[in-house]
Amino acid sequence: MSTPRALRRLPLNVAATVTVVVCLFPVYWMVTTAFKPSRDIQSDNPQLLPQSWTLDHFRRAIDADGFGLFWRNSVLVTLGAVALALLVALGASFAVARMRWRGRRQFMLMVFVAQMAPWESLIIPVYIISRDTGMLDRLPTLTLVYFMMTLPFTIVVLRGFIATIPQELEESAQVDGCTRVGAFRHIAFPLLAPGLMATSLFGYITAWNEFAYANFLIIKEQDHRTLPVWLSSFHNTFGTDWGATMAASTLFALPALAIFLLLQRHVTSGFAAGAVKG
Repeated sequence: MSTPRALRRLPLNVAATVTVVVCLFPVYWMVTTAFKPSRDIQSDNPQLLPQSWTLDHFRRAIDADGFGLFWRNSVLVTLGAVALALLVALGASFAVARMRWRGRRQFMLMVFVAQMAPWESLIIPVYIISRDTGMLDRLPTLTLVYFMMTLPFTIVVLRGFIATIPQELEESAQVDGCTRVGAFRHIAFPLLAPGLMATSLFGYITAWNEFAYANFLIIKEQDHRTLPVWLSSFHNTFGTDWGATMAASTLFALPALAIFLLLQRHVTSGFAAGAVKG
């Protein structure tokens, strides 16, 4: 019985393996290229594994102008956008999931429309608004833009998590003397850990990797740019320094990868722990 079942699953396993290889190979090539000497990068016979290893590209990337400054800018903008999105979305999702008020369905429809809208199409309106209000070349402008980009998804996900928590748990706490806010904070909020983790991860990756708005809204004040824009600095009139570019891209991807691995583990374990606490 097990052999026919394994044969039936073989095409799915092969397809999954091919998909993983196709998705991970560019990442693998980026990392290995960062460690290859320049002569091997420009070779007519590329090798899957570096014949020799070097850290010179990483040294050039770290010593490049603006590395530490742009790193700080990216961290500040990303953390600010994620914190704002979680704060606002938590109240909005609670109001939608727990309260009955006129226009609730229309509100969620607008949230879904905002989630589906391509943010690239809004670059020009956002630029004009920022210019007319004197908000160009400022990090708070990027923070607000990234906050708006991540807010609809955060509301949708947190609303789903709150809706799955039995309202009777909060009502029991209110009977025991808790206020409505206190019941939510002590009963429902601990169970939202998986949703908070998932939305934080999405918001972090979105804000950390965004390039277009960081490039168009920060024009004159070069010191206010973020790491994705910094990556373009390795292209000059003599061509692209591929070794330094790959090393810089590897350094840029490491924080997102570390946070993804950390939060992914806590998303599943947090859900189980929250269910036990309930």
